[in-house]
Amino acid sequence: MRFGDFTAVDAVDLALEAREVVGLLGANGAGKTTLIRLLLGLVRPTAGDVELFGAPPSVETRRRVGYVPQTLGLYEDLTVAENWAFVTVAFGSGRPPLPAGIVDLGDAVVGSLPLGIQRRVAFAAAFSHRPELLILDEPTSGVAPLGRARLWQDVRETAEGGAGVLVTTHNMEEAEQCDRLVVLVDGAVAAAGGVAEVIGDRTVIEVGGPQWRLAYEVLDAQGLSVQLHGDTLRVPGSAAQIEDLLAPSGLDVTVGEAPANLEEAFVEVVSARSARRDGTAVRP
Repeated sequence: MRFGDFTAVDAVDLALEAREVVGLLGANGAGKTTLIRLLLGLVRPTAGDVELFGAPPSVETRRRVGYVPQTLGLYEDLTVAENWAFVTVAFGSGRPPLPAGIVDLGDAVVGSLPLGIQRRVAFAAAFSHRPELLILDEPTSGVAPLGRARLWQDVRETAEGGAGVLVTTHNMEEAEQCDRLVVLVDGAVAAAGGVAEVIGDRTVIEVGGPQWRLAYEVLDAQGLSVQLHGDTLRVPGSAAQIEDLLAPSGLDVTVGEAPANLEEAFVEVVSARSARRDGTAVRP
């Protein structure tokens, strides 16, 4: 998908099966929302083909999809009950009663509700016609931890009920709940598979010991991305590189290698792809 000279989605091959939750990961501008709009038929691809349930996106295939965009897709000046009535009639599912989770909110104007509650309403509306595919674009953005937990419980129950779920997220803890991940960088698939497959054999360097605080100051001053886990630092790079940087300070610390977590692997995937695009060297 191109917009002028800019390629937003580039040769993405993505298949989604029933009963699985696929996480679509990527930084802002990676092409996640554009890919979703292509899948839904809201925009036409510049080149290539899109199939939704084995056919080009259409009104009929779209009726089999539930979609919650980042903007929620609700009419803020209507009540919860009025939004519900509109969606259920539009998708031809009649006028089923409001589900238990939002039945007490029927008379509330959507725009007056907290964001977390609005997202619950949007999720319920998207699932009102029992879709075979549920697409959620950043469904927990701005939602409190308890609300996120509820939404992800709904996501899992939806998949267990037979639907496929495609969800975008920036939260690595949420991503770990997915059955499969697809990482987009600059509109292309940079990594795919289960959590273990995306992490692969990637490692980070752990720095610990009595003077770990001073070690943090040294490494941070060198422009390294340093994460603190308890009283241990986790730093990308090689043990030899980190030891060389710390040696002049004579600090009492230990340096060792440890398996990367998903967030660290994601950062490495994005950094490596961007470096190849820009023709710059990747930090070892």
